Amino acid sequence: MKSNLTQHNLFVQVTISGLMETKNQSAIKELILVGLTSVVGLQKILFGVFTCIYATAIVANFLLIFTICNCKKLHTPMYFLLINLSFVNVLSISVTTPKMLQTLLAQKKTISLYGCVTQMFFFIWTLATEVLLLSFMAFDQYAAICHPLQYTIIMRKEVCIGVAAAIWAVGMLSSGIHAQLVFGLSFCSSVINHFYCDYPPLLKLSCSDTSLNETLIFVAAVVYGISTCALTLTSYCFILRAIFRIHSTEGKKKAFSTCSSHLLVVSFYFSSVIYTYTRPGSVYAQDKIVALLYSVFPSVVNPIIYSLRNKEFKEALMILKGRGRLLPGPQL
Repeated sequence: MKSNLTQHNLFVQVTISGLMETKNQSAIKELILVGLTSVVGLQKILFGVFTCIYATAIVANFLLIFTICNCKKLHTPMYFLLINLSFVNVLSISVTTPKMLQTLLAQKKTISLYGCVTQMFFFIWTLATEVLLLSFMAFDQYAAICHPLQYTIIMRKEVCIGVAAAIWAVGMLSSGIHAQLVFGLSFCSSVINHFYCDYPPLLKLSCSDTSLNETLIFVAAVVYGISTCALTLTSYCFILRAIFRIHSTEGKKKAFSTCSSHLLVVSFYFSSVIYTYTRPGSVYAQDKIVALLYSVFPSVVNPIIYSLRNKEFKEALMILKGRGRLLPGPQL
């Protein structure tokens, strides 16, 4: 009798414990984004600044896409990859910035747990896709400068489309794995000290074991960040060797101008991404300024760098501008 009572009490305790654990896991349905700052006056200034940045990024990227699509002279592998990069930039800044603008003005700075994971999914997707694209763009520069006679064979249409599709698919697969693992965690806190749902600060809210998540973050950072950066640097080592072998000064300048824009974008982007995601979660400092360098600013900087430093693009833009002037206006 006593044994049965003891077993009954143990069963009740286990059941209550299980119910409490389930309740704790499902209790947090909304998360709070702290945002960039809590200073009211500064919030209004930042709202104006980032609204202009967001509008500029959208216009600049779609202008770049429109110009390339409407100018047959720019229908080359490099500009095809630039179109993909612009789509990534539009998606990336649209994932983070609108919510950041809302937190700068609204009193309620909450986001649902599912909304947070969705934001994280799309952002990681764009992050992985962009680093892979930049690496493939470096290979395109290598093929153009080091193997100009075989360039049309190496970078033929089927190869470019296939690699671009694979890059988008691999980025989505990686992002989906990370998002699925997050849904298996329980959360003890609801305050994210960030302006969007980035992966490392989201893990800091969990009271579950996040060692697997942190390990996969590090592996992804090595594969997508360090490996692609190494491939990019290797490509540029061969490019620089080929450039130094060019005898004419004019030829060297033309070759440098071809790859300098991409090298500038790569160094700007890779440094901030690798700095953030290769650090263990325990020492992650939630550097919001660094996060801005790879989540917001590249979407503005990339189209400006590739357009202002590109003679072919500027000529194509002027041609389109001239066509617009020749179009008949509305008859009154």
